[in-house]
Amino acid sequence: MTVLILQPELHNKIWGGTNLKQFNYSLTSDHVGEAWVIAAHNNGVSTVINGQYKGKTLTEIWNEQPALFGGHDENQEFPLLVKILDAHENLSIQVHPNDKQSSENFGKTESWYILDATPDAKLYYGHYATDQADLKNLVAEKAWGKLLRTIPVQKGDFFYVPAGTFHALGAGVLALEIQQSSDTTYRFYDFDRVDLTTNKLRPLQIEEAIAVTKVPHVDPILNQRTRIQGSTILTRLLTSPKFTIDKLSVRGLSNFNQHHSYELFNVIAGEVTLTDNETTYYLKKGDNFIMLKDTGNYTLDGHGDIMVSFVTPDSYSNQELAYLDN
Repeated sequence: MTVLILQPELHNKIWGGTNLKQFNYSLTSDHVGEAWVIAAHNNGVSTVINGQYKGKTLTEIWNEQPALFGGHDENQEFPLLVKILDAHENLSIQVHPNDKQSSENFGKTESWYILDATPDAKLYYGHYATDQADLKNLVAEKAWGKLLRTIPVQKGDFFYVPAGTFHALGAGVLALEIQQSSDTTYRFYDFDRVDLTTNKLRPLQIEEAIAVTKVPHVDPILNQRTRIQGSTILTRLLTSPKFTIDKLSVRGLSNFNQHHSYELFNVIAGEVTLTDNETTYYLKKGDNFIMLKDTGNYTLDGHGDIMVSFVTPDSYSNQELAYLDN
């Protein structure tokens, strides 16, 4: 078996909506904010829906069959987490710790590919504080207009969000989030929203947030590049120390070779077929799967867009990673 097709786990959020319906997910409320589409975390795990491992969780397979993923240490956790986020309203202004600062096994470096956005949509990304003292003062004064940096966004935009970056999705944004497998978030500000389940303001973690925020903010430089493979346009969106991300725009038959320990695939548009040495899989928008180590050669055909991510190999040059300090 070379492909694990996964069933997402849905999470209700105060800021969520109903836009995840377009990915053929069955929503149980009108406030679904996140679909954890490839996940093996204590707070959410996806389940295999095909083949001999049908019904097992990704966590179970990772722990019981490490050879499928190229092998790993006994206590190592699955390192990546992929979500689709529906920001019907603004998310809280937040920041995440890095590996050394986190109480989990991983920090939380993440990325966003904008799947859709309303005409006036924006992100909160970075800040205008000049040093740590300035950051503390602006937060204490709740001078959000002076502190928060906003960026207009549209479908197809991509953002890298290293740990320590001030950030939030704004209302009207639908995004694919590829990140380290961590769920640690420190909130600076939550637009004074009341949690209807508690009738209280949601808690903030200002002291912890200030401690892990990088000051001053510096935008990362993304060394993106594009090449043609068969009838597919392949764009390398990111090579970071934690993960690498490609976008595959499939426009006909194309041949590939899986040469990493495993790769994560998210079909974000259209319909494609994937044929390996065992099976042909018919895949559509909203489908998510992991291609395992022994896949070897495979073909993609059809008309669709796929995001592919994998743990960045140690063999990637230090020069290529030097521009992303995390």
